[in-house]
Amino acid sequence: MANSDFDVIVIGSGPGGYVTAIRASQLGFKTAVVEKDALGGVCLNWGCIPTKALLRSADVYTQMQHAKDYGLTATAGFDLAAIVKRSRNIAGQMSKGISFLMKKHKITVIEGFAKLEAGRPAPIVVVGKDKYQAKHVILASGARARTIPQIGLEPDGKYIWTAKEAMIPQEMPGRLLVIGSGAIGMEFASFYNAFGADVTVVEMVDRILPAEDAEISAFAKKSFEKQGITIKTETQVKSVKPGSKDIAATMAGPKGEETASFDRIILAIGIVGNVEDMGLEALGVKVDRSHITVDEYSFTGVSGLYAIGDVTTPPWLAHKASHEGIICIEKIAGQNPHALDANAIPGCTYCHPQVASVGYTEAEAKEAGYDIRVGKFPFIGNGKAVALGEAEGLIKTIFDKTTGELLGAHMIGAEVTELIQGYTIARTLETTELELIETVFPHPTLSEMMHEAVLAAYDRPLHI
Repeated sequence: MANSDFDVIVIGSGPGGYVTAIRASQLGFKTAVVEKDALGGVCLNWGCIPTKALLRSADVYTQMQHAKDYGLTATAGFDLAAIVKRSRNIAGQMSKGISFLMKKHKITVIEGFAKLEAGRPAPIVVVGKDKYQAKHVILASGARARTIPQIGLEPDGKYIWTAKEAMIPQEMPGRLLVIGSGAIGMEFASFYNAFGADVTVVEMVDRILPAEDAEISAFAKKSFEKQGITIKTETQVKSVKPGSKDIAATMAGPKGEETASFDRIILAIGIVGNVEDMGLEALGVKVDRSHITVDEYSFTGVSGLYAIGDVTTPPWLAHKASHEGIICIEKIAGQNPHALDANAIPGCTYCHPQVASVGYTEAEAKEAGYDIRVGKFPFIGNGKAVALGEAEGLIKTIFDKTTGELLGAHMIGAEVTELIQGYTIARTLETTELELIETVFPHPTLSEMMHEAVLAAYDRPLHI
């Protein structure tokens, strides 16, 4: 007989899973979480948090190299093992924090790999020899890095890395190839370039950071190339051939094929949902290209079974998973949460310079049929940015000319990943251009540029 003590069982303890479990407990549900690895999932242990620790070390190191610009004297050097250790210690600390939260909210943690069997009112959760029955089961099993084994592009423990291996290098590669120029690819390119690696980035489409506004992508490309990163767009890696000391990659681009040797290759070409060996097919769960199909409230169509986060639909972001999980469990509890609006979810890339955005790009807004107004403001026009020595950047806003709705906002430059929430709140509150124009922004701050970018859309900029 299955243990039937739980109201809710969440499979996976990443930022979607553990947040959903906490909210379930707050709503009065007796809750359990099943986790086969460490609490916190990929994001906390091998993704969002440890990569930001690495990038912080890169930022400080870069600042040390420019100490003279600030009237200071410093000798820049680095200890790669210590950088990695700091990152791993931070991940461990955060994982312990999740353990504390589970205890605080009286959430049972079940260790092991979960499989599902047919049952009512929800599928039975099987972990090892134990079976658990709940009224509701929420899949938050996450995803893993996509590989291309057909041409030899899969982790080999030596030359070819995914993000996980790239976070724990034992030595700094002299020549590094990054395949894919999305957020993960550009963050690692930025990190390794800062510490002296000769970095090449290849991207299949015609620009890097393809999810971003085209103008921001172009700005980023120029900035990265200025830092010494080689960028090859409209280029594919056709094959790789490991040697005794390095690995050769044959690439096909606009100028034909070329072969170059690298010390390491990082794969950053997307993700694959963790849907295998769980019994989903037998239950009738619909899976599209490794991702589970769900409705606006995360219901899979199978009685009592829901799915959230990276194992479902894009955007594949930690904060999307968390919010999606909260909507899901509140709907289960009989509340009336708003369905998730994917276009209202901000995206952040923590390279140097940082990139952040929310809503429509300029091209998307035009394709959607909007008559738009566009405002732009450069960092060089902001006193705080100049004082910080961070005068490279741009903020761009897109408004509906008819209604004044903020359709989208796009940023590149220092600390824009912290600034974007202002525009995200504005979109959530359905703020118009007039309300943003009448908002008083503090001086001197980087946030003043957000105001100026709104003013610029209405031909009223004050500092440019």
